[in-house]
Amino acid sequence: MKPVAPSDRLEPLTHLRNLKMARSAHAYVRGSTVQFYEWLHSQPGRRLPSGPPVWICGDCHAGNLGPTGSLKGKIDIHIRDLDQTVIGNPAHDLVRLGLSLATAARGSDLPGVATARMLEEMTRGYEQAFDTDEHEELERPPQVKAGMRSAVQRTWRHLAKERIDSVRPTIPLGKHFWPLAKEEKKALKTLCAGPEIHNLVTSLKGRSQTDPVVLLDAAYWVKGCSSLGLHRYAVLLGVGPSDDQDYCLIDIKEAVGAAAPRVPRARMPRDNAQRVVEGARHLSPSLGNRMISTRMLGRGFFIRELLPQDMKLELDQLTQTEAMSAAAYLARVVGAAHAQQMDMTTRMEWVKALQQSRSRVLDAPSWLWSSVVQLVGSHERGYLEHCRRYALEQSRLGH
Repeated sequence: MKPVAPSDRLEPLTHLRNLKMARSAHAYVRGSTVQFYEWLHSQPGRRLPSGPPVWICGDCHAGNLGPTGSLKGKIDIHIRDLDQTVIGNPAHDLVRLGLSLATAARGSDLPGVATARMLEEMTRGYEQAFDTDEHEELERPPQVKAGMRSAVQRTWRHLAKERIDSVRPTIPLGKHFWPLAKEEKKALKTLCAGPEIHNLVTSLKGRSQTDPVVLLDAAYWVKGCSSLGLHRYAVLLGVGPSDDQDYCLIDIKEAVGAAAPRVPRARMPRDNAQRVVEGARHLSPSLGNRMISTRMLGRGFFIRELLPQDMKLELDQLTQTEAMSAAAYLARVVGAAHAQQMDMTTRMEWVKALQQSRSRVLDAPSWLWSSVVQLVGSHERGYLEHCRRYALEQSRLGH
């Protein structure tokens, strides 16, 4: 794809988003957060437990968990995408994760019984995060181990080749990066000359607060799926003296209203960018502490430096054993993010509520199983309709 002029972005971005969502049912689930909550709202008889009001991910699918680096250089698995974060019902994260794992299992051609076992393991892993007497380290599944090994070994050179197709201090325009409008260049230049960006990039381990920070290059970033169509920018900065300069890549992403429902009377920042940063600091502090919010071009943006260790987990072609192990591990990560916001009494009450809705044959809450089953059917239908519309549009355009 050739670079697109700023005035012509909307149509190719819409086409690209539709293409990505048509590639698989799992990809469709990742890009259909709004549809997920529309389904929940359309089920008046659907009774999820009313969990304690805490910050939730809001878009808790498997692709939004993965290795992240901290300011001090530590690496672990965390929730890594918080665009939809709100103070809400933690049950929503569980259902969203269950749907994601179920579609991953179907994509790996696993039998239906594997999905049932995955939800059992997911429930076990989630509840284990609330047990303060449980000191056992959950075995990392092979996909997580592989992701962690890659994250530990990655350097700026790996990040540059993956994100910008070059290790030179420029951002080459092409498929992933498009030219900026004049007002965007001006706004980014002003932003990067300010103290907020300077403090953000010099807070990383090994950098000094006295290091100069200079803007080297910037571009409009064609990235993600649900974020396509929003304003997003990649900014390349140089940190330190020119003869020994370090490079860093900044992700500047527009924040919009969350589809995830918030609990009544929840006290959250009204500004969407501030909401995202606040949620990140409660759910994934190692990531949230590397983020700031700002206003630019009349919109709210949240900003973070991308570290080589920030990666997505890929759950492709799972065996049944791997699927169960991944479900337990990822659910425990989500459970830990929820649990750290609750006192001991609240934790015990929430786990008790989860344990009340078990059947004799399935060691997972009945509301979770029935919700995931209905959602899989609903999203499969939505996916096929999406593919049909996409095929008709391609035919109309002569592709």
